[in-house]
Amino acid sequence: MAKSKRLIEIMMIINKKKSFNAKELADEFGVSTRTIMRDMQELSALGVPFYSEVGQHGGYKMLNERMLPFSSHALRHYENLPFKAETDSVLRKFYSYMTEDIRDRIDRMRKRFDLVTPMRHASTPYLSLLLDAAIDQKVVRMEYESKQHKRLRDVQPIGIYASNGFWYCPAYCFHRQEIRLFRCDRVRSVELSELKAIDLTQVHTGNWESYMEEESPAMELYVELTATGVQRCQSEMWPAHKLQIHVREDGTGWLDDQIPTTSLPFFGQFFIG
Repeated sequence: MAKSKRLIEIMMIINKKKSFNAKELADEFGVSTRTIMRDMQELSALGVPFYSEVGQHGGYKMLNERMLPFSSHALRHYENLPFKAETDSVLRKFYSYMTEDIRDRIDRMRKRFDLVTPMRHASTPYLSLLLDAAIDQKVVRMEYESKQHKRLRDVQPIGIYASNGFWYCPAYCFHRQEIRLFRCDRVRSVELSELKAIDLTQVHTGNWESYMEEESPAMELYVELTATGVQRCQSEMWPAHKLQIHVREDGTGWLDDQIPTTSLPFFGQFFIG
């Protein structure tokens, strides 16, 4: 069983059991206790609501299932999803195991809650391969097509995430010897590389930007914005930059922050192109 699918199966099982320990899950999936412990750490990072208790009768406990958000409905706005077939199958089972009152609440919530993203039609067929490489800490060789050229790159994916309708993959680039951000719809092929992976266990989708900033020299960015410019910047999702937009009373504003020098072409294209 692929690791990505096992994580979803574990999430479904632990929501049903409420109280469990690592050995029980290890026996159920035929893997080591250490592997299950790593899986639980990854599920925790994804926001699965459980906590651990120590002692003779310790283990893991799930929070009240009525607090679990059923947000998979919002993912329909994305044309491609990692392990989509497995996810659909598991979520159907997950839904069937819930009590009738919870299923009824979920059905009603689907009509009242949504996360709207722009509908993109760019194909991203390698999401599951990039995600598996990130989970297993493996290096892949991918053919990547930027606006300027197409080339092969050996990279070690950190993870994948969706922003403003696009899928992104932060990864360590062995050619540049630094962390870079790649658009998944620009990836034309992916295969395993013979290069040895580096230790990126402490780098994940929640902190990779700070590592990128450490590796690249910083420069000052100052931009005066019209009222229209403020609105455009506020609506623009900059996945690799957390810039604060300063707004005046008349609606105009400015940007004043430090950015990595590697980001200069992006901002040049955004403001001038």
